[in-house]
Amino acid sequence: MQLNRYIDHTILKPTTLVTDIEQLCSEAKQYDFAAVCVPPPFVQKAKQLLEGSDTKTATVIGFPFGYSAIEAKIAEILLAMVDGADELDMVINLIALKNNDWQYLANEINHIMPVVKQKNKIIKIIIESGVLTNDEIIKCCDLYGAAGIDYLKTSTGYAEKGASADAVQLMRKHLPDHVKIKASGGIRTYDFARQLVDAGAERLGCSAGVAIMQQTVNTDAVY
Repeated sequence: MQLNRYIDHTILKPTTLVTDIEQLCSEAKQYDFAAVCVPPPFVQKAKQLLEGSDTKTATVIGFPFGYSAIEAKIAEILLAMVDGADELDMVINLIALKNNDWQYLANEINHIMPVVKQKNKIIKIIIESGVLTNDEIIKCCDLYGAAGIDYLKTSTGYAEKGASADAVQLMRKHLPDHVKIKASGGIRTYDFARQLVDAGAERLGCSAGVAIMQQTVNTDAVY
């Protein structure tokens, strides 16, 4: 298994420096990671640094809490695409979800999908599975699976609980085949990364990508 091609090499801390982005992109090229995921102000820089590589540039929308207005999320998406983002990881409005306002969530995704797909970009929808009930996760699978998204993503990494193999398995069971899963939040070891892939994840968002790949030296993994 080429684990490197599952990894979105990530840095999203609010104190991120230009030198952090330079190191992130250098490592991404060295290990041939699937993508880097960077704060919106660094999309242009990352895109330039990754030119000529197979590594995509991803950024976050409505991050990390998801309660930005729909119009604000669309504005963020448009700017990210202008800056060169290939992939967009958007947090849903968790306040709407927890208040059982599924109509708001449907309206949100229905306004956003045409904007993204007009430019043929990849969209990953973050549901923050660690703070949801199983029933809420299943409802998300139904709603976003029908919306035509590319990936359903477990977590931002900022909630009290990140990715879990159980959540990934539940999502895989209830999503259409064409919707992939990205696991993120607390992925720091090769063993956990492998568990998530075995559960059905096709992308892994982690800041420990290099450490995980170095752990493959003592396994039968190939990269």
